[in-house]
Amino acid sequence: MSDSRLCPLVRKELNAYFDSPAAYIISVVFLLITGYFFAQPLFLRNQADIGSFTDLAPLLLTFFVPAITMRHFSEEYKSGTIEILMTLPVRDRDILLSKFLASGALLAATLAFTAVYPVSVALLGKADLGAVAGAYAGLWLSGMLLVSAGLFGSTLSRNQVVAFIIAFLIGFSLFLLGKVGAFVPVWLTPYTEFLGLDAHLANLSRGVVDTRDLMYYATGSAFSCSCPRFGCG
Repeated sequence: MSDSRLCPLVRKELNAYFDSPAAYIISVVFLLITGYFFAQPLFLRNQADIGSFTDLAPLLLTFFVPAITMRHFSEEYKSGTIEILMTLPVRDRDILLSKFLASGALLAATLAFTAVYPVSVALLGKADLGAVAGAYAGLWLSGMLLVSAGLFGSTLSRNQVVAFIIAFLIGFSLFLLGKVGAFVPVWLTPYTEFLGLDAHLANLSRGVVDTRDLMYYATGSAFSCSCPRFGCG
């Protein structure tokens, strides 16, 4: 699909976000929570690092991302605008891609506001810029994986609450898989670690770029292409 067709679709999705207060409210809540947990060790224990933020952010993303993706297809079907979209000279996959990119842009913008955390650490102490960059890359890639799950959930129901629950269950399952290594048989641990978010995010947070981690995010994000109504257009 040419950029001349994709850009208007992405712009339409971004306008839909920012024409309503929902995107602002969800983003502000995310920033307030992460800001509190970043500032708490900074002021109470004089600990200048972003560990408290990067440890909490994956869990918050399992709520934040479904909240910004639940309306995509659910709202289109409920309002009847999906019929207009389907008459445009674009493929189903192109519609899906525009929603995926718009959600990724909102996610990136929200994470960008949290850049004040590593900047504060750099001013107060010593910050490992490579590790910080890796942590943010890992958070964004984890978010995009959850975006694909959110799009999938949104295709399954006209009800936005149901779409949110489906996406949250997928995302929270991936989050939990990274935490259960100590509670599963030893032979199963490598599989739960690979499927969970933790191990991949931890590698990137250390500044380690592993092709297995990149393949995990790429394959997981491509999951949205299996959406029953929009993956084979």
